[in-house]
Amino acid sequence: MMIEKLPFGRTDHLSTRTLFGAAAFWDVSQDEADAAMDILLQYGINHVDTAASYNKSEERLGSWIRRHGKPFFLATKTGERKGAEAMESLQRSLERLGVDSVDLIQLHHLAEPEEWEVAMGPGGALEALIEAREQGLVRFIGVTGHGMNIPFMHLRSLEQFDFDSVLLPFNYLLAQDNEYRQGFEAVLTECRRRNTAVQVIKSLARGPWGEREETRNVWYEPFIEQPDVDAALWWAMGVEGVFLNTSADIQLLPYLLDAASRFEKAPKDEEMRKLFGKDRVGNIF
Repeated sequence: MMIEKLPFGRTDHLSTRTLFGAAAFWDVSQDEADAAMDILLQYGINHVDTAASYNKSEERLGSWIRRHGKPFFLATKTGERKGAEAMESLQRSLERLGVDSVDLIQLHHLAEPEEWEVAMGPGGALEALIEAREQGLVRFIGVTGHGMNIPFMHLRSLEQFDFDSVLLPFNYLLAQDNEYRQGFEAVLTECRRRNTAVQVIKSLARGPWGEREETRNVWYEPFIEQPDVDAALWWAMGVEGVFLNTSADIQLLPYLLDAASRFEKAPKDEEMRKLFGKDRVGNIF
């Protein structure tokens, strides 16, 4: 049942290739969160990713950590762009999580050029996070984002600062967009050169909801049957060295972990074309 571990970039941590995306704790009870943590530990998951803006997520994690300790690499995010606000956001995250420091702090969804200029400029969030690292409040600094332009914004961010990790969407559907795929491959190449960890999200995206009823707590229609989850997850795991964040839909967690524990090789493109069919196209963002 154990999941493969790889060095998380240049950090000293061997992270499971499937990380727990704690957006799944957005609006769940503490009992539900505790049950999910039990499942994660059964599969040996040792890396948890949350954010200040994930509603109840940090509180649910904090309650668990206060009772059980922190047997995992802990990452969170701030969406603030100015330095003082980013430092305050980090302090609040530490309080909610019940820890003195986190392993990784990430600039959350740094995709808009105007916000990028503020966050990366004088007195911006990046300066504050570097200071937080010097104070021992964080060990590593990363950047995240989604949207069709995010590969190119991440390349711009890496030119400005040597981030320890990046996070962005990638799946079979996005890979069919030539511009996005080329951008993702450029990010992957640059991160491999720098030994920067690459995390991907939305690996289970089947397509946009469109006119279909939104029956799941995610921004896109996900695959929900185990064989389909297997194929979608395995295709993304076929990208060497990347780490996959689990879905924001907590109900899918057991399916994802089961699939990740059985990964051997990625399915062929012919299998993936059959899986998606012709009716699942459009922007999953």
